[in-house]
Amino acid sequence: MKTTLTAMAMALAATAAHADGHATPVTIEFAYPYSHLFDLTYETILQRFNEEYPHITVEFRATYESYEDATNTILREAVAGELPDVTMQGLNRQAILVDRGIARPLTDFIAATEGFELNGYHEAMLDLGTFNDAVYGLPFSVSLPVSYYNMETMALAGYDETNLPTTWDDVIAACEALSEAGVDNPIFWGWNITGNWFLQALMWSQGAPTMVGNDFRIDTPEGLVALETMHSIFRGCNMQNLEWDAALQSFSAGDVGMMFWSTSAVGAVERNMGDFTLMTNEFPGITADGPMGLPAGGNSAMLVSTSEDPAELEAAWLWLTFITSGEGAADVARTTGYMPPNQAANEIILADFYDENPNKATAVRQVDLLREWQAYPGDNGLAATQVIYDYLEGIVIGDYDDMEALQEEMAEEVQDLMPADG
Repeated sequence: MKTTLTAMAMALAATAAHADGHATPVTIEFAYPYSHLFDLTYETILQRFNEEYPHITVEFRATYESYEDATNTILREAVAGELPDVTMQGLNRQAILVDRGIARPLTDFIAATEGFELNGYHEAMLDLGTFNDAVYGLPFSVSLPVSYYNMETMALAGYDETNLPTTWDDVIAACEALSEAGVDNPIFWGWNITGNWFLQALMWSQGAPTMVGNDFRIDTPEGLVALETMHSIFRGCNMQNLEWDAALQSFSAGDVGMMFWSTSAVGAVERNMGDFTLMTNEFPGITADGPMGLPAGGNSAMLVSTSEDPAELEAAWLWLTFITSGEGAADVARTTGYMPPNQAANEIILADFYDENPNKATAVRQVDLLREWQAYPGDNGLAATQVIYDYLEGIVIGDYDDMEALQEEMAEEVQDLMPADG
């Protein structure tokens, strides 16, 4: 009842603020990840927000380095009593904040806001923010894996927009051709992206989830294919073990011919790229039929404020909804490579945008492949992420060549971190 009454008070206060334009000044705190991707986005959104709500000051906290850092930071701040009002969390990291009682449910706030429609949000993303029939996270951005090509470099090996790779075997063949043409570093393949996302991409490419309940499914035939595919790419392309931020800088500088990464970086690459032609294209498949699915990346806005001041909660709710809908959501596409999770932003506000910005349209063409970006359940979920990361890095640097042995070892160690069934 307390939450419902607070939400109703917020809705009335918001209406009054618009009616007389003399709302009491209030300050809220906001934290988000990946400054190189989102600084321009939030600066753009904030300018619009300040025009509409001049009485609200949004203070940006230091950015999280990654989604894992975002979750770890919030968990520490909850213990210390230093939480922001709104936090952006990776889609696969929302559950832990709900389980710990840190995230506040949004369902009553939504019900008390006249004209607020949930059906405008992408269902797969909204489902990831819904727990026990209550909404805790509103999706902010959608990403999918895509291919990035330096077309002048690709031309050295005889490639143009008509014959770009469609399978990982094609990619390896392109690496060999680029190497023969004198390209020192033909590829970066994003094994080290947050949340083991590319491992899940190879699993979903085969129509297989990485997790079923508490069961880590790397010990399946699909899991072995995923590991063997990675091994083939890393060895066949002699891929360097670059940190992800260094890899993006190298590609932007024109030093890498092909990059396989999230569509989220398109805006950052375009702003920083050297003198070459960038083309994005669909993510290759394990077979010529293409991927059967791909994990939905991105993040959601969550209310974690500890305040019970109706004015502060009203301001936090207004900011949270502003960034995830309408022009705020459209700014995600304009400034990054993410797709807005809001249908109105994609279909109405951005009606001509993708025609004019084809490199940002690739993920939209793949939207029917969107599948769940799965979390590892239980208190050891972040630890499991790191264990898998370490194994994948071992493949990159040459510590592992027997994928069947690696599969068995990885399955046992990660499964030991999962909650016992029941």
